[in-house]
Amino acid sequence: MIRAGIIGGAGYTAGELIRLLINHPDVEISWVHSTSNAGNLVTEVHQGLIGETQLRFTERTAWEEIDVLFCCTPHGATRKFMESNEVPENIKIVDLSTDYRIEDDTHDFVYGLPELNRKRIVRGATRVANPGCFATAIQLALLPLAKNLLLNNTIHVTAITGSTGAGVKPSATSHFSWRNDNVSIYKPFKHQHLAEIRQSLKTLQTSFEADIDFIPVRGCFSRGIMAIVYMDCPIELDEIKKLYEEYYDDHNFTFVTEKAPDLKDVVNTNKCILHLEKIDGKLLITSVIDNLVKGASGQAVHNMNLLFGLHERIGLNLKPSAF
Repeated sequence: MIRAGIIGGAGYTAGELIRLLINHPDVEISWVHSTSNAGNLVTEVHQGLIGETQLRFTERTAWEEIDVLFCCTPHGATRKFMESNEVPENIKIVDLSTDYRIEDDTHDFVYGLPELNRKRIVRGATRVANPGCFATAIQLALLPLAKNLLLNNTIHVTAITGSTGAGVKPSATSHFSWRNDNVSIYKPFKHQHLAEIRQSLKTLQTSFEADIDFIPVRGCFSRGIMAIVYMDCPIELDEIKKLYEEYYDDHNFTFVTEKAPDLKDVVNTNKCILHLEKIDGKLLITSVIDNLVKGASGQAVHNMNLLFGLHERIGLNLKPSAF
């Protein structure tokens, strides 16, 4: 049995992670750390787990009680935590913040997009940096093209995300009265996920230098991301579809479909669904994921499965709602 610890236990991604782990047949949650909620039942914060767990939040970080640590901390906080705490080397780590996604010589975290780095994760990684939610949807739309050296023109992306992507802490642009019945753009052309997207694409296509014109959009729904990607492409659609089907043939969560997907096709699942079209010389790719599952906690569990040699789908056979 894999013993798990979680820090930053009060947020949306932690709540989703706890839901997944308490239903994982090979995992036992040893503790959930939250300084502000220490002593309280986890269900006092994550009410959807009532009847499923009696865990309480704790201020302790009992390293001897865990085999894997999940960091659901705000961006910037994981690195501070790692610098101020001596986490034993035998404990595997999956970090859901941005802190270690850019690979450099200051750390040993592997970028944890399984559809790109599965072999690296399986073959000896101990620390994994979970990708961002926008980055996951956009990269999965583009990886097969990068592998075949076909990203040579400007890439245009518009992606809309649910309000849970902003985290649990209320802000002027996340509270209900502002977000409901509303749509707005933010951080156009400057979103922080662009750096990790570029890093991954250059891993497969070292010559990649094209612009990525990315417009993020706040949606008036709770969860999910739809990324609409297009670019000039001279390759015939049938050939492109074949490249995608070959790339994702041995991956368990990404699927190419003939029918344009709806967001509800993936909400509450760890799936990414891709749809390809060619219109007047432009390749149009639609990519849909659940930002809290495939874009965060589900992918974290996927990475944990790889780190411990489990089948990728263990604990992640999730079904979307019919409505």
